[in-house]
Amino acid sequence: MKPIRLDGRSLNRAQVAEIAHGAPVSLDPQQMQAVQRAADFLAEQVRRQEPIYGVSTGFGSNADKLLGAHRLREGLPGASKSGDSVLEELQHNLIVTHAVCVGEPFPPSVVRAMLAIRINTLMMGHSGIRPAVLEALVALLNAGVVPVVPRKGSVGASGDLAPLSHLAIVLLGGGEAFFDGERLPGAEALKRAGLSPVKLSHKEGLALNNGTAQMLATAVLAIERLEELCDTADLAAAMTLDAFAGRLGAFAPHVHALRPHPGQVHVAGHLRELLQGSTLSDIAYHLVPRFRQWQPESWQDPAQQALGFDIGWDWVPFTQRHGREKFYQRFRPFRGGKKHQPQDSYSLRCIPQVHGAVRDALEQAKRVIDIELNAVTDNPLLFPGLEGAKEVEDMVVSAGHFHGMPLALVLSYLKAAIPTLASISERRLNKLVDPATNDGLPPFLIGNEDGTESGFMIVQYTAAALVNDLASRAHPASVYSIPTSANAEDHVSMGANEGRHVLEMTEDLGHVLALELYTAAQALDYRRDMINAARALARGSDAEALAGKVQGAPPAGHADRAGFLAEVEALRRELAESEEFHPGVAVGAAWSALREAIPFMGRDRAMDGDVAAAVRLVQEGRLLSAARGTRG
Repeated sequence: MKPIRLDGRSLNRAQVAEIAHGAPVSLDPQQMQAVQRAADFLAEQVRRQEPIYGVSTGFGSNADKLLGAHRLREGLPGASKSGDSVLEELQHNLIVTHAVCVGEPFPPSVVRAMLAIRINTLMMGHSGIRPAVLEALVALLNAGVVPVVPRKGSVGASGDLAPLSHLAIVLLGGGEAFFDGERLPGAEALKRAGLSPVKLSHKEGLALNNGTAQMLATAVLAIERLEELCDTADLAAAMTLDAFAGRLGAFAPHVHALRPHPGQVHVAGHLRELLQGSTLSDIAYHLVPRFRQWQPESWQDPAQQALGFDIGWDWVPFTQRHGREKFYQRFRPFRGGKKHQPQDSYSLRCIPQVHGAVRDALEQAKRVIDIELNAVTDNPLLFPGLEGAKEVEDMVVSAGHFHGMPLALVLSYLKAAIPTLASISERRLNKLVDPATNDGLPPFLIGNEDGTESGFMIVQYTAAALVNDLASRAHPASVYSIPTSANAEDHVSMGANEGRHVLEMTEDLGHVLALELYTAAQALDYRRDMINAARALARGSDAEALAGKVQGAPPAGHADRAGFLAEVEALRRELAESEEFHPGVAVGAAWSALREAIPFMGRDRAMDGDVAAAVRLVQEGRLLSAARGTRG
């Protein structure tokens, strides 16, 4: 795998994801000159005994404490002297005392992303770190040493102090790290990797742990996952639309030109692409039969007798058409699974508006993250050789780039968007299983002629539980600052919590979408097979046979019988002349991929394996790949 070169200026999200998943890195030689220049500048200021925050002063609320040339207690009789200077001890102590996170460790992908981001920002040459320390960080990353970074402990200003200290402490030979899948003391992990500990110099501890790398790493990896999940949500919605024989007018280009939010326009176009070729969507209402429970006398043909359902329509008598004559000149007077209404429910009709708004939130997050990836986020900032500078304070500036609020707020936005996408998915799933709303499909998508089967009833329960959990976690951490460092740091972002939450929430979002796809495939089977069963009956029999599937028919000898049979014959001809009914090409490809792993459920069975398989299909992107494979 080719190394990704870090220069502090051109790192992108895709590269961070590659590094997170195993790509090595290298350092840009030309930019290393700027790194060396800043380190030399800082060393010169120390030699001149200039007071510099975090170099010759304490940190945070200790910023007013100037460091001396030696430790005060070394002047006591018999006191032993340390080999380190006070300035070096300051940097060492900063790391070892700040590595205090708790909880389960982040996965290696997050930690590797953190390392890459930290190295890249230090490559800008405004932090004062020596090239040798950056090279040691690169060696750590490329050797596969993954510091153990517990998940909780950062308030997002001054950056991710505690988690970044867990990264840096391994470089010093402390802490813990994973190496070759084994959790080891940091010193042992370095030894096995053939690396040596590093001793920090001026400001290097502060450069290593003062920044936004944790919240940024989790944000990048969450966005990588969310981009796929947004496409998965569109695919799930498209499969559900075909299962409902839905109306596509709401997704027409000229419709969305009147409200051209970018995400909305994109989703409408994506749905049209996924549903292209469908003969289920926009089907004439009267062609869609509704489910009836199978009975021994339901079918005469042996092949149809094996079906797990019966079908039927209601006929609208002539006496009930008064004032509606024009309507029934255009639409045949049969009520099946689809109501004669020009619009679907919101969870179907408003997919572009909801999914699109989530995509717009994602795009805003990407904009902020792309800036942050090539930004300097530690403090103080060094500007060696700044034109017009008169004092050291002009070239060493204490600012607030470590504050994570730009990231925290867009992550809060995503935290609200994720349960929104999950919620509309669950509403579609619920609509599929509820006989009051599923447009003539079987209750809970199972035949249940003996009254013993639950079908997909409890799948909706699981989706509801997941959506509730996502909604409970959507409260923005960014609005609740708790001051730190004896109120020297009196407003913090809590962006690290936001990033961790968003990354974790993507998993449950994927689960909800998997449940919708699993359910939609079952519904699609029923819808397609029911309409095609009606088509087969129409092609192989006469109007009298089809009339047997129609309720409300006038009896033999009734004055309306002939008119009724004439209308049934017109329905029969239309069904018989139709091509076989099928979903959109892309939806059909995704359905086939799902069916390779999960068979249709004709009778109740243990569903835990099905659900686990559906989750894997979404996690591995196999359904998306199948749908995308139909393009062109």
